[in-house]
Amino acid sequence: MTTLLGSKLLTAEEYGQLDNDGRLTELVRGRVVELNRQYTSHGFFLSRINALLWSYVQKHNLGRVVGGDAGVVPQHDPDTVRGPDLAFYSHQRIPAGSLPEGYWPASPELVIEIRSPSDRWKDILHKVAEYLNANVLTVAVIDPSSKHVHVYSADHEARILTSDDHLTFPDILPGFEVVVGSLFE
Repeated sequence: MTTLLGSKLLTAEEYGQLDNDGRLTELVRGRVVELNRQYTSHGFFLSRINALLWSYVQKHNLGRVVGGDAGVVPQHDPDTVRGPDLAFYSHQRIPAGSLPEGYWPASPELVIEIRSPSDRWKDILHKVAEYLNANVLTVAVIDPSSKHVHVYSADHEARILTSDDHLTFPDILPGFEVVVGSLFE
């Protein structure tokens, strides 16, 4: 990660108003950092889980699934704006109807990240902690290299799911279930 824009700490609002110069960035504790562009396979795994998740959420009218590194603000003073691969917001957190302007005022219940070969576990676990501290209920990290899914929540011990296990989010998406191995086919 490369830090950009000098020494002035930015708020989430200021970060959201920056001109887009095509670089992939996040705001980390008030500083803009540049991220690596993901490999094509990252997009494949993202599309696969997004299709499953979005279809389930729409069928049961549970809320909204967002992706494409849409900004989530897990920390204030100094502000952090992360771009999770996928996030689910129930209608309880973001009511049905018109979408809020800017960064949404609530944290999602679920964040899903796809681990890239260049991602260090230390950095991933730091993001997981940020999300959980911001009232995200569950964070799932899909790791294509090991074909495992790591599931973290504030109230349960971390779980590592392998190809025959079922990925579920019973407290968030009752009835949603996918065999982990099918995510990597």
